[in-house]
Amino acid sequence: MNSLTNKDNLHTYKIAQHWVSKDFGISCTLCPHNCFLKDDEVGICRTRANKNNELVALTYGYPCAIHVDPVEKKPLYHFLPGSSTYSISTVGCNLRCANCQNYTISQVEFIRDEHKYVSPEQIVKSAISQNCQSISYTYTDPVVYYEYMIDTAQIAKAHGLKNILVSAGYIHKKPLRQLCQFIDAANIDLKCFDDDVYQRMSGARLNHVLDALQILLEENIWLEITNLIVPGYSGDLGMIEKMCRWLVDNGFAHVPLHFSKFYPTYKLNEVEPTSLLSLKQAYQIAKSMGMKYVYLGNVADADYARTLCSQCGALLVERMAYQTIIQGMKTEKCKQCRLKVEGVWK
Repeated sequence: MNSLTNKDNLHTYKIAQHWVSKDFGISCTLCPHNCFLKDDEVGICRTRANKNNELVALTYGYPCAIHVDPVEKKPLYHFLPGSSTYSISTVGCNLRCANCQNYTISQVEFIRDEHKYVSPEQIVKSAISQNCQSISYTYTDPVVYYEYMIDTAQIAKAHGLKNILVSAGYIHKKPLRQLCQFIDAANIDLKCFDDDVYQRMSGARLNHVLDALQILLEENIWLEITNLIVPGYSGDLGMIEKMCRWLVDNGFAHVPLHFSKFYPTYKLNEVEPTSLLSLKQAYQIAKSMGMKYVYLGNVADADYARTLCSQCGALLVERMAYQTIIQGMKTEKCKQCRLKVEGVWK
């Protein structure tokens, strides 16, 4: 565990949720790492600390990134297509992914003097002023700024905005169910389907992520899944087939599945980019296993970003870069065969 610096004036930090006091320290119960923190120690996430036997949320109100994005960038293809989402993040992460594309903000210590305070009320006001229909908690992993996210999400919901969780899904069941009261949609990064590889890639365990997926499904949160295909790690076709079989067998056949191309970055700088052939093979496996909506991300071929009717094959939605054109649907149904298309379309 890390220790707090002298620059941190902790009496002004928000008391965190989901922890228990124990002899000689605190146990954080937000995520499956279950960090035990002695006084002045900081958790794996770099955002939650023990101060005077209370758990505090260091980054509460101090975003490191604020942007307006197309919702398709999350990626969400079946949720308010063509709309803008107000994206926020703080530093920190509870995973240690060797391939992290946002490592300059996820894998750094929090220094409050480097960030400006922005209240949840200010976030919501700004999102509304910029004509966003939703707020996305994204970029790093919003699990680690849980209190900031949940307070913002409550206010956003009261003002008619939707809330989007973009996460690796490494969170305990109780705090996730609490969050589901305010979240409308989620994209979960299912990194692979092998526990040993999961631990090697990110320091996480597969079963906890699967639990999170099932809870989101049970709570009727609109869900989409991203699987980054990293050669030598998550690119095994047998593993991909096993993953798709589990998804279909457990009620996720209608959930859009995004296979994403890996580009060398961070600690995997020497690994080759994912080949288009590997992505297309994954696509065919998922479709053959019964996944209704499969997409390829980080590729130039727009054909693999289209939404086709799962019954008659008609073209429903065309996507070019982040431009979305709905052309084959009317009142959320396929114009050709009248099948209702899963998603939140308006």
